[in-house]
Amino acid sequence: MSTELSLRLNGSPMEARVNELVVAGWTGRDEAAIAAHIKEMKEWGVAGPSRTPMYYRVGASLLTTDSEIEVVGRDSSGEAEFVLFNVDGELLVGTGSDHTDRKAEAVGITLAKQMCPKVVAAEVWKLAEVEPHWDALTIRAWATIDGQRVLYQEGRVTAMRHPRELMEIYAQRTGLRFGPGFAMYGGTFAAIGGIRWADEFEFAMEDPVLGRRISHHYKVKSLPIEG
Repeated sequence: MSTELSLRLNGSPMEARVNELVVAGWTGRDEAAIAAHIKEMKEWGVAGPSRTPMYYRVGASLLTTDSEIEVVGRDSSGEAEFVLFNVDGELLVGTGSDHTDRKAEAVGITLAKQMCPKVVAAEVWKLAEVEPHWDALTIRAWATIDGQRVLYQEGRVTAMRHPRELMEIYAQRTGLRFGPGFAMYGGTFAAIGGIRWADEFEFAMEDPVLGRRISHHYKVKSLPIEG
């Protein structure tokens, strides 16, 4: 099932059809960083990966640029990541939040990934424009917890595998190329202070070389658990 996103490429509106959505996980370049993330997840009862990186296929209909999402209970949280798109053969990069149900992750990560909307910022850049200085890009996230906005994640994209490496490994494993209509989340950092619920989540990617920034903010509405 595909979805249509209204994006902005360098400020100009564009429509992007996404047919396949992949959430890449455990993508860190640094083994110590991967170990830290595995330890963080084990605290939530989530087993470590069978190999790295991992690629989780989820429904493309989960993608949204909305400013509010609905989730079941209060066991989910956001994760700031770079997001790759192939729109009509052109590679674009933006940023998003792989919002995931942490309680469900203890049952199965693939299941958990499918349970929450995947939020993306509407603004995107051409990958070719930032690839020469890719390592300079920075991603940050802030969470509003009990009315207080706190820094939740921070790091350079160098902490994750390069986009082309992620696409290449995915193609080798699946036989599927990252063609038109594909989108992929690129992996995340450990949370500052640990994974926890937030009423609001904000994420941003900064390009200090070209002096620009992509950001998005969304509220999280908790639905009651009955039965």
